[in-house]
Amino acid sequence: MNKMMKAVAALMLMTAVVCAAGCTKPDEPNNGGNNNGGSNGGGNSGGTGTYNGYEYVDLGLPSGALWATCNVGADTPEGYGDYFAWGETHPKTTYNWSTYKYCNGDRNQLTKYCDKSSFGYNGFTDDLTTLLPEDDAATANWGGNWRMPTEEEWQELYNNTTMTGTQQNGVNGCLLTASNGNSLFLPAAGYRWDSELYYAGSDGHYWSRSLDAGNPNFAWRFMFGSDLYNVFDNHRCHGFPVRPVLAN
Repeated sequence: MNKMMKAVAALMLMTAVVCAAGCTKPDEPNNGGNNNGGSNGGGNSGGTGTYNGYEYVDLGLPSGALWATCNVGADTPEGYGDYFAWGETHPKTTYNWSTYKYCNGDRNQLTKYCDKSSFGYNGFTDDLTTLLPEDDAATANWGGNWRMPTEEEWQELYNNTTMTGTQQNGVNGCLLTASNGNSLFLPAAGYRWDSELYYAGSDGHYWSRSLDAGNPNFAWRFMFGSDLYNVFDNHRCHGFPVRPVLAN
C-alpha cells in the first residue's frame, strides 16, 4: 500500500510540473486566476501568477502593470505567436493597406480610428485614439481584463528594466530585467508585410493599443534590434505580434 501511495504522489507531482510549464493552463477555470488573488483577479506567488488561464510576471513597475509571459497565439515565452494588423483580432495571410480592415484600400482612406479628416474616407473622423476592446487582439483572444499595452506602458517597461539581447531555448530575443529581479523575454519575431515574414531572429516589433494622434495611419509599437530599443510609430497595416498586459 505504501508503494502504491508513493507512486500516486509521484504521478501527481509530475502532473503539476507539466501544468506549470508554458503560457496557458487549459485545465484552469476561466474565472480569474488563483494563488493569492490580486487586484487584477490573478494569483501572485514569487512575482508570477495566472489570470484567465495565462501567465504573467510582476516586474514591480510604478503603474503596477503585470505583463504576460507569452505572445498571443504562442504556447511558450519564446514562441512568436500570431501577427496582427493594428485593430484587427485575427491573423491573415497578407498584410497591406488593400487587406486592412479599417480603410477603404488606401492609407489615407481610414474608416475607424481617425482624428484628422485628411486621412479619413470622405473626410471621416471619429477621434478614437485608443483601441476599443472589440478591436484589441489581446482582449479578443484572451478575454477578461487582458489587453494590449498603451504607448506609455511600453515606455514604462523600457524605462524601468535593463535590456539584454539573448537567446532562450535557441530563440533570439530581448530579456528585460527589473530591479525586483523578475524578467520578461520578448522573442525577435520580426514582422509581416504582404505575405512575407521579415527580420525574424534579429528584430522585435510589438503593437501598442495607442494611435499616433495627428498622424492616424500610424500607431505606436515597441521595437528592438541591433541598435534600436524604444517606442516608434508604424503603419497600422503591418503584422506585428501582441504581448498582453493586465493594468488598471
